[in-house]
Amino acid sequence: MLSLAAFSGSAWADTVTVYSARNEQLLKPLLDRYTKETGTEIKLLTANEGALLARLNAEGPSTPADVLITVDAGNLWLAAQQGQLQPLKSSILSANIPAHLRDPGNQWFGLSVRARTIVYNPQSVRPSDLSTYEDLGNPKWKGKLCLRTSKKVYNQSLIAMMINELGEAKTEAIVKSWVANLATDVFPDDTALLKAIAAGQCQVGIVNTYYLGRLLVKEPQFPVALFWANQNGSGAHVNVSGAGVTRHAKNVAGAQKLIEYLSMDAAQNFYVDEDLEFPANPKVKPNSIIKQWGPFKQNLLNVSKAGELQSAATRLMDRAGYK
Repeated sequence: MLSLAAFSGSAWADTVTVYSARNEQLLKPLLDRYTKETGTEIKLLTANEGALLARLNAEGPSTPADVLITVDAGNLWLAAQQGQLQPLKSSILSANIPAHLRDPGNQWFGLSVRARTIVYNPQSVRPSDLSTYEDLGNPKWKGKLCLRTSKKVYNQSLIAMMINELGEAKTEAIVKSWVANLATDVFPDDTALLKAIAAGQCQVGIVNTYYLGRLLVKEPQFPVALFWANQNGSGAHVNVSGAGVTRHAKNVAGAQKLIEYLSMDAAQNFYVDEDLEFPANPKVKPNSIIKQWGPFKQNLLNVSKAGELQSAATRLMDRAGYK
């Protein structure tokens, strides 16, 4: 295992500018720790992913940004497609981040894993009633299904990955069957969806697991349970938050070292403990809340497909009446 000491020395004493779409409250303590341990100053600018990419495009070669950190492989893919990232050769990142969680051209690397799977009300649903994302379109769930809006990138990426695996026609039929089973209008966020299940407004839904984890921290008896979808098939859908070195970075070496650091044990544990996401580095263990959901089979399709097929997914959901 590589330790931080392997990177120590005066070469670290520099400045790295980070553009980040991650919540500053979650990221800044980790970057402050990095500064304390290495002497490298971090200049941090936070905004939503669309604003950051627009800024990079507008600034061009004059951008101060060395690193882009954002959520969802679709956003990382788009940054690479627009020429805003550059490939890295890093044995550390290749060793720490599995191939399906990074860009095939090594322009970006997943740093935390976000699993999107099925949740249910255990008072009205048995785990044996559940199986796959596709089965949520079964007539037995008529008037019992809750979904988050299709406008959110998390759902766009899920549908994009389904298109890649199942084809467009079959995926569209599945999404139409979901819409037919909706108990109510789509929700603006996963937390509202989970509370609706707890209140009995619906019985099943699809969420990113860390939203349930956050509710369980506040209310350990929160009456919603998690089910790992598609375990007898391709596995549960996963996505990432991740980072890449910007195309016009002024400090490429410092930027690469920061991303490598974020793939190591200390930083990975921070993601796990503070945001209840899964570590991208498989050597790092989940925390106690996450562990209670048990091990699960991930879909090993490369998450870059979430970006590549996102436009097709958006069009499909519109055709299917998924708002």
